[in-house]
Amino acid sequence: MTSKTLPYARIDLAWLMWLMSVGSVLSTVLSTSIFDLSVFLSGILCVGLIAIGRREGYLIGLYNSLAYSILAYSNGLYGEVYLNLFFFIPTGIVGYVLWQRHTTSSQTVAMRQLSGFQRAFIAAVCIVCTGVLGLALQLNPSQNTPFIDATTNVLSVVATFLMMGRYKEQWLLYIVLNVVTIGMWYLRFSAGGESGDLMVLMWSLFLLNALFGYWRWHQGTKQATVLKATENTAEDVCDAV
Repeated sequence: MTSKTLPYARIDLAWLMWLMSVGSVLSTVLSTSIFDLSVFLSGILCVGLIAIGRREGYLIGLYNSLAYSILAYSNGLYGEVYLNLFFFIPTGIVGYVLWQRHTTSSQTVAMRQLSGFQRAFIAAVCIVCTGVLGLALQLNPSQNTPFIDATTNVLSVVATFLMMGRYKEQWLLYIVLNVVTIGMWYLRFSAGGESGDLMVLMWSLFLLNALFGYWRWHQGTKQATVLKATENTAEDVCDAV
């Protein structure tokens, strides 16, 4: 490991340890069952590993998706159930394979960024799809907060594809997603929903992690740009010789 990557490795480890320490304390105090505890901790560990660019986060995420869908079902959040069972689990497997192919010597994934046009296009897709899905979920009489649920679903899907593609903009979507999801679970908590307080705290930690993740991936994309420029310069020198 070079001197340039070492500071990030230390920051990555410190962040992961802090995240798990805080998560462990909060979940131990607030969890009403071992199952709730497992949902909380697996979710925290999953997003923490992804934030530092480690593909192992996908493996932890497979369990979290299954467990979280069970909890969401008990709260009438069916969009969350469908999303986790039929999207996050399959893409978790595919994402792990893709990241494995692009893991660097420092054991973190190679990070990149979108163009301005690509960002505008993705924003438009998110707005249109949220409206359409919200109307569809509204047709289910037992569905709670259909348009909030639709927003979390759409942002989750798009952010997941960006994550699989190793784009740093995934974290901008996750920041918005986490804010909306905190509001959704707060409404369920206010209405007496199961484990609502624990989910509010979990998604609050996810929000902090998303902020860190964007900073970390921004640094990672800058590193990748410098490395690519250095490699191109070296190739030009070799061609000249």
